Amino acid sequence: MKTILITGCSSGIGYHVANGLQQRGYRVIATARQQQDVERLKQQGLESVQLDLQSSESIQHAMDWVEAETGGELYALFNNGAYGQPGAIEDLSRDLLRQQLETNLLGWHELTCRVLPLMRRQGFGRIIQNSSILGLITMRFRGAYNTSKFALEGYSDTLRQELAGTGIYVSLIEPGPVKSKFRDNCLIAFRDNIDVESSPFRDIYRKVLQRLSKADDGDDMFTLGPQAVLIKVIHALESKRPRPRYYVTVPTHLFGFLRRVLPTRALDWILLRASASENK
Repeated sequence: MKTILITGCSSGIGYHVANGLQQRGYRVIATARQQQDVERLKQQGLESVQLDLQSSESIQHAMDWVEAETGGELYALFNNGAYGQPGAIEDLSRDLLRQQLETNLLGWHELTCRVLPLMRRQGFGRIIQNSSILGLITMRFRGAYNTSKFALEGYSDTLRQELAGTGIYVSLIEPGPVKSKFRDNCLIAFRDNIDVESSPFRDIYRKVLQRLSKADDGDDMFTLGPQAVLIKVIHALESKRPRPRYYVTVPTHLFGFLRRVLPTRALDWILLRASASENK
């Protein structure tokens, strides 16, 4: 039985992948930031431990527990726990941007560095990073999240090169729109941290709030369920030669292609029109 550690399992992609892999025969250790979510995951039959990616102490405590429970054997790590902080670049304080990077990048780095010695000792392993279409292209008012995911792309490419020949493979999952609670959490972060009325983007922000407040029924033709991500994770875990990148959803394939073939100004024009249309 191969063991995989997954972060961000309270809902959405992490929750679905944890359950799907357990049903497939993996030993899954599902982590969550809140203890109440850990208890719920345990009640549903998953092994679980609390892990807050913004806290080094929490990461160390969780990994001490994982090593003790597994005897120091870990086949894979699925870095998934993340959130999005909406807002224009100029409306983001240094602390807000730091918090975004602490969770979406630096916590992943610290956890990965704790896992790598285990994988090196056993001579094999899989590190799977849940990135985003917004690690390939940018959109307005998502600058903090864009920054974290673009950094993750470079980080993961470098790590993959450095681990060449070790038997440890690094793969990036690139989801586009996937049904989850991501939008709900974005709305909370937006309301808590952005001063709408003092911003030069006030009128646009009001439209953003209206859009984020709408119920996400997942009926959009381009929005897929988390099963689409699970399929890619399984391939990254079980293929003899896992891919460096796995695109998920039509928009990811489309914009991944456009980024390669279009001049920057042309791509900007398309993305600005898409953003304007989204916030009408």
